[in-house]
Amino acid sequence: MNRRQFMYIAAGAAAAAAFFGLKPKDSGASYTPYFKELNDELKKRGPYKPAMLVDLDKLDRNIQTLITGLDRRLAYRIVAKSLPSPELLGHIMQTARTNKLMVFHQPFINQVAERFPQADLLVGKPIPVRSAETFYRKFSGQSGFEPSQQLQWLIDTQQRLDQYQALAQKRKVRIRINVEIDIGLHRGGLQTSAELVPIVDQILADPEHLAFAGLMGYDAHAVKIPGILKSKEKAFTESQAKYGEFLELLQSKYPQIHMNRLCLNGAGSPTVNLHKKETLINDIAAGSCLVKPTDFDLPTLQDYVPAAYIATPVLKRLKGTTIPAIESLKGLLRWWDPNTRQVFFIYGGKWMARYESPGGLRDNGLYGPSTNQQMVNGSENIDLNVDDHIFLRPAQSEFVFLQFGDLLALRSGRIVDRWPILREQES
Repeated sequence: MNRRQFMYIAAGAAAAAAFFGLKPKDSGASYTPYFKELNDELKKRGPYKPAMLVDLDKLDRNIQTLITGLDRRLAYRIVAKSLPSPELLGHIMQTARTNKLMVFHQPFINQVAERFPQADLLVGKPIPVRSAETFYRKFSGQSGFEPSQQLQWLIDTQQRLDQYQALAQKRKVRIRINVEIDIGLHRGGLQTSAELVPIVDQILADPEHLAFAGLMGYDAHAVKIPGILKSKEKAFTESQAKYGEFLELLQSKYPQIHMNRLCLNGAGSPTVNLHKKETLINDIAAGSCLVKPTDFDLPTLQDYVPAAYIATPVLKRLKGTTIPAIESLKGLLRWWDPNTRQVFFIYGGKWMARYESPGGLRDNGLYGPSTNQQMVNGSENIDLNVDDHIFLRPAQSEFVFLQFGDLLALRSGRIVDRWPILREQES
């Protein structure tokens, strides 16, 4: 063998090694014991349709993780959009011993005000004044909830304050105003403390219709900025310094305002643990971390555990993956990728979610997604049959929870209750 022949053979071997190195490995696995138990429970007592499960044991663990170590002056406010079920909210309120909620959507504000007459509500985003007017028009007052004392509306501009003042004067009510400030996220709100002066002046000048309730500064960016640009510690310190500028102005210019009575809101699930160490706020908001969807798999939330899963039945089980118009490639696909050797069509699909159990399941990009019967591929190591359940972790809770009707509440692996979700429209 001459040198040239040797090089050809070596190059061919290298190419073959590279080719087969790209060949997918079998990633199929069985249920973990936890999900095997859930599958058995759902086959006995489940609805046999897509369902959202909330594990109360894991939820309670996360609640304790959240409230442990909170400074006594820090009040915990539950973010209702991330936990959109009255019963779920009630459970967390009781377990965490708080009456404070952050709400984001007019129909939900009405429902929560009627359901929890003792609640202290902060609207978490500036909403159109017409939506606020709808709240007052639909609010019955029968529950005993008093908006003038228990509800704070968020404003972000002078124009929006003018609108809310006009609404208060029209309806002859007193509206509590919380002011959104930009402390680094750059999603709106006052940019500088100087912008706060005319707003506070206007509120204080009309005590019959307006009351200054506090500030809200959201700092999720602190843990989401790439570390190569800025560390989370530096971003958090800068956001706190920005918050401090607004507080210093209030203290120096408005001595008549009792600072300890203001709602100084901030945080959010991504940064809640940073505020446990040192913070200028007195009202800390979080919700998603209690169920920990995949978007919240963050280093700052490593002590929290996933507590919510989608479960959906397998409708069909087929051998091999056959794609329309390329049926002749079925054998090649099976040889190349062992993870295509089984096909499961499930009830529903195309959720913002990631397959969790059994291991090794995945969507088929060639076949395409479906909200009716999603094709799911898996290897022969996955022992799933028709009427078994596939489990997924939602990417978020605030939208995904609303897609499944009643939540299935679990305790010790058993369905113990069915909890309705908040309604999109008033009845």
